[in-house]
Amino acid sequence: MEHDQVSSVTEDNYDILAARSDSSSASLLYDIIKNSLVRGLRNHSQHVTLVAIRKNLFSSLSGQGRIQSFRIFSEAVSRKTGGNPNLKYAWYGGSKKEISDVTSHGFACVKSPGNGDLYGRGIYLSPAKFPMDSVLSSEVDANGLRHILLCRVILGKTEEICAGSEQFQPSSEEFDTGVDNLDQPKKYIVWSCYMNSHILPIFVISFNTTSLTRSPRSRGLALIHRSPYISFPKLMSDLKPYLIPSEMALVTRSHTAFLAKSITRNQLISTLRQIAGDNLLKAMIKSSRNKTFGTFNNIN
Repeated sequence: MEHDQVSSVTEDNYDILAARSDSSSASLLYDIIKNSLVRGLRNHSQHVTLVAIRKNLFSSLSGQGRIQSFRIFSEAVSRKTGGNPNLKYAWYGGSKKEISDVTSHGFACVKSPGNGDLYGRGIYLSPAKFPMDSVLSSEVDANGLRHILLCRVILGKTEEICAGSEQFQPSSEEFDTGVDNLDQPKKYIVWSCYMNSHILPIFVISFNTTSLTRSPRSRGLALIHRSPYISFPKLMSDLKPYLIPSEMALVTRSHTAFLAKSITRNQLISTLRQIAGDNLLKAMIKSSRNKTFGTFNNIN
């Protein structure tokens, strides 16, 4: 397939900003992006090495159209919200091919979010100071590198989206985008109708890391993966007294989707963590471990 000039993740299609760049502005930008990424991963990785920061040139006709569209919608949202379009920087992670597809054709080619439709159906991005979710959504390529996008996003007026929501558009004309938490969002949700007008991919960041581990808050995920003491049906049964019916229904629906191979194990466990919380999950697994004394049951 033929790509636009800025489409693929290659050095020919981007301005390369490197640590040894002679341009003071390029070096400053490199440091800003590097520090944002490294600070955001401070509790998760022993060492992050930035290999390249590639600036999207938008030099093709379609690229210029995307810039113009972003400006028009930014102005429109600004008028709607009384002068504040709520522009933010945000991360988006994927495979090398997904990143290339986004810069080539926009987000129409992107599949469902890596963590499922937990907060509605749309494009999930991570705030600039919380890159971890997007980094975990990235994939290591054949050269051992991960790739994530740094985007400019028009958030406008946001509404809080509850876990398990199947929302796919603003709930009313008052709102533009969604967040998982109004006070300190960790997820920006841009609905499909706005994904190619409200998100502008500015940079592709390529990096590697010597160690990528989840924070203490996320250790429940590893505990479920590695636990030889409890099966998933048993875990669901143990959780039932602690969850309200709507939460239990979402867990059951996610398990059914997992068995049908519609979602991955990571997506299933992510749903569990969002609904039950890591503390409860760890307590359930430890309790089962104490009862079984090493009986091995695969999660199924």
